[in-house]
Parts: sequence; C-alpha cells; structure tokens
Amino acid sequence: MNKRFLQIAGLSAAALLALPATADPDHGKPFKWDTVVNNNDLIPPLLVRTFNSYNQPSVNIDGVVVIRARSRGGPPLGPATHGIYVRDMSDPNGEVIRILDRTTQVPGPNNLGSTFTETPSFPRIDIKWPVIATRGNHQPVHRYELDDGSETRAGTTGIYTNPFGDLMMGEANFGHAPGQEQFGVPEFSNQRFEVFPGSPSITDGDTIVFKGNYTVGDIGKTGVYFRKLVPGPTGGDAPAIMIANNTDTWIPGTSTTFGSTAPPNAADGKVVFAGFDNEDAPTLGGIYLAALEYQPSLETVAGIGESVPGVSGNATFVDFGEAASFDGRYVGFWGAWGEETHTVRLYCQQQGNKDRIAYCNQALYCEATGSIIGDPNSICDGERCYAERTVPANQGIFVHDTKTGETSLVALNDGRFDDFLFWNYSGKPPCSSHAHSEEEGDLSASHSIKWRSSAFLAVSGKEGMKYRIAFKARSGDLVDGVYVDRVDGIYLATGPGRAGPVTLVDTTIDGQVLDPEAPPGTTVLELGVEREGFRGDWLAINAAMGVEGGDEEADGMAGVYIIRIKR
Repeated sequence: MNKRFLQIAGLSAAALLALPATADPDHGKPFKWDTVVNNNDLIPPLLVRTFNSYNQPSVNIDGVVVIRARSRGGPPLGPATHGIYVRDMSDPNGEVIRILDRTTQVPGPNNLGSTFTETPSFPRIDIKWPVIATRGNHQPVHRYELDDGSETRAGTTGIYTNPFGDLMMGEANFGHAPGQEQFGVPEFSNQRFEVFPGSPSITDGDTIVFKGNYTVGDIGKTGVYFRKLVPGPTGGDAPAIMIANNTDTWIPGTSTTFGSTAPPNAADGKVVFAGFDNEDAPTLGGIYLAALEYQPSLETVAGIGESVPGVSGNATFVDFGEAASFDGRYVGFWGAWGEETHTVRLYCQQQGNKDRIAYCNQALYCEATGSIIGDPNSICDGERCYAERTVPANQGIFVHDTKTGETSLVALNDGRFDDFLFWNYSGKPPCSSHAHSEEEGDLSASHSIKWRSSAFLAVSGKEGMKYRIAFKARSGDLVDGVYVDRVDGIYLATGPGRAGPVTLVDTTIDGQVLDPEAPPGTTVLELGVEREGFRGDWLAINAAMGVEGGDEEADGMAGVYIIRIKR
C-alpha cells in the first residue's frame, strides 16, 4: 500500500496480521472472529461514552474497516454521538479513529460554521486505499448574495471523502450557487443535485462514484455519475461526469431509456450498477458494467429476459437486486426468475424513528390537520400492525466474471435456503415532525415511505484464484407469511465448482462464540453484510446478540466483527 495514503489516513503500515486458521461450523467447529468495535468501546476522541449500534461495515484489501456507529443520548452528556470511524485491523495495536461526527465542521465552502447532523446510509472505502466516502447531512453551509442584494443559504447534503488528507466536500447540493458550478448536474446548465440516495463508492484513491437525484420542471430525474477529485477545498473546478441517467441513456439493446438507476459500486476504474425501465415492476433492464470515462458504453452483466445459469428448463431472469457487489473483476448479485410467488408478512418496527413507527401502526398524529393518520397498506389485527408483500418463489445468488463473461449460480432457495430478501420500512411519513431519521438521516419528500427489500452479499476474488462470496440468507417454514423456526445466517461459497455454501455465522450460534465479551446465555439475533464488506481475505460484518425477550442494553451486545479467510 502507498505509505503516503497510510500517513494521510493516520493508519499503521504494519504487516498484515494473520488470524487463526478458519474452520467450517457445518462440520462442528466455529469460525474465529475478531472484534473491530463493540458496545464496551469508548467513542473517540473524547472517550466518555460507548458505542451502541452500527451499520454494515466496509473493508479494503488491507483490512482497514470503515463503519457508521452511534451512541445513546441523554443527560448528562447530551445528544447521541453519530459518526464515521475507521480501524486498521492489520495492526494488532490499531485504534478506532474518528473521521467525522456531529461536532465536526463541514468542509468548505462553509462560511457559516455548520457541523454535520447525520451521515445517512453506510460508508464505503476504496478497495486499495484507506480513503473513505460517505454522505453527510447538515444545516446550510454556504451564504451568498443574490443579484437583487438579498441573502440566501445553500448546501444541506453532500458526499465527503479524504483522498488528500483532510476531509473534503466531493459533491454537494448547491451547484446553482455562484462560483460553485462544479457541483452542478453535468447534463444541465445551472441545475443542482437535490439528494444522493444510497451510499457513494470510491475508487482509484481519488474518484467518487454516486447516484444523484434532481428535478427538471416538475419531473424527477436520476442518474449515476463519477467525479475525479484533485487537491483543493472542493476537489477542483471540474464537474461530475454522467455514466447513465433516465433522460438520455437507453437500456442496452432497447430504444427505452432507464426509468431508475441504483447506487453504484466501483473498483479499478470501473463501475457496476442496476437500472430498470420501472423500478417497482421491471420489464427491461438489469445490471451493467461501465468504464469511468466520458460517455462510456454499457456492458450487460445480467439482463431481464436472459437465461438463468444453473437452472433447468427455460428459466429467464425477471428481476435483480439493486445491491450488486464488485471487486474489479467479479460481480455478485441477487436475481429472480419465473412467475411463482409467495407472501411474506412484515411487522411494523418497534424501535427507530418514532414518526415512522407511528405511521406504520396507523397512529401518527398530524398536527397540521389535527387527525390520526397511518399507512393505508398496514393491516392491524388488534395486537400488531403489518403489511404483506409478494416475493419471487425462485431466487438465487449469482457471480459474474467480467473477464470470462461466465455467470455462475451460487445458491438458490432449494430447501436449505428459503429467502435472500430482507425488508426495511423507510422513508418520510406524511406530516412527519422529524427532519432526519436515526437510521437514514434523509427523510426528504422524494424518499416516500414504504417497505423496501434488499439482498445482502459481498464478492471477493484474487489474481489467479476463483471467487469467494459471502451472502445473507434465511431458512424456515413459511406459515401464514411468517417464517417459523427462522434462522438467518451469513454463508460463504467459493467457485465456480468449488466449495458449496458453508455457515460463517447464524442466529443459532452462542453470542460468546462471535464476541467473547457478550453476556453468557446470549444468542446471535441480527446479522449484516454489505457489498463492500469482503475485500481480499478480509470479511467484515455487523451483528447483535441478546437474550430473546431480554433487556437490549443490560443483556445484549452488538458490534462489528472481522475474519481473515485464507483459503
């Protein structure tokens, strides 16, 4: 690794620390995990309160982990701490380092002294460099005068990164401000981005890749973009470059423009993203690969209507997940085929944003109207409210090799696994009094509230080796839309044609097996892995342990954990 970047990030250049040899718990011995951070760790730099919850981590090939983590709030210490942190797990003495939190001043152009209020979604890290990218929300940061002499303020969200040492603004939503045209939408003059949904990616040590939304007239627009940054407070004067959008870009092989694009994943100067004609009911589209260059051609990785590899008959793909994983060669993705479906029941959340919980339970008080409102799609049976959604009966996890053009089936719902989709209730409820969500930090009107599903997977390959992929799956008996004897787990497969999926960790495992600091008698309850959570030999996950029905704070433990899989 380039020592300049190690010095920039404040990380150690120590040699990689090999973890103990791994084993297969399906054959009696559990894998050995190391703790990156857990609820017993004090939050830097003040070291006066501890972490208590975590989003899915990202990791690079050298074992540098980036996480979004939070503490509890309340007296005497005040509001909760939310921030982005890194730790070099190749260094036995590596410490948790703060990148930013709610006390950090937003990088310039900031002439108002504004600090961050939230970091939505999960952060990313460059596959080869200890350089991170994250979204950030805040109060307006830039004050300027209009032609009529009046004053206005702009800049409430952006993408932040640290390729040259200090944190910098890589993209922002005030491209219409005089002197800040580099932040504008490249396809339109004097048009600003409004939000940057999902998580930005970063590659080549200095290039951010992101999804951006904007409005032309009354019509919402979206696209996938990249911006190469140079030293300076705003990354230079050059604007972003469009990869694809829903105004000008045809879905490959068709005369139909994209209706939606998903947040991208980038590595080694290339990008992968999902795009469809209709996000909710796609008939065209798929997963696409492009070089990070002006007006790149789009190469189809997998498309709707194409044959499904590894499946008998004439099965063709009907849908793909947005969260494609990419390491520069291999693309991991979720796909579905056939017309058969089954119904799952999704119960309203009991923790998180209180307005969202109330709306799901049809119990949100709308001050503007003086009435109680609720999600019309919720079904309330007197005890709990829920929604029902149809899920493809035929679905699986796949890996595509961009070098050979071959796509392999890794796992499908064939009895061992029953589902690869996991659901989250997110968005802005009508009449919401909260500007920001604890989990998302972005409850803009364009982010309408609904149940959203995603598959979770991360692929990793090595030169001269086959791929390895970690993915999350659920098993159990589906009774009236609810999985009975449910088991959620993270599984590892090597391919093509090598080791079938083995269990890395699942919800039957004793909490102390994953984290020796977990209280006795706990079991793993929740698990998470994201698309950049497996790089080289390093796999990082987040997890929570507890006693069913017990007190979360007194009887539980949560954290971020890592394993080095040297196979």
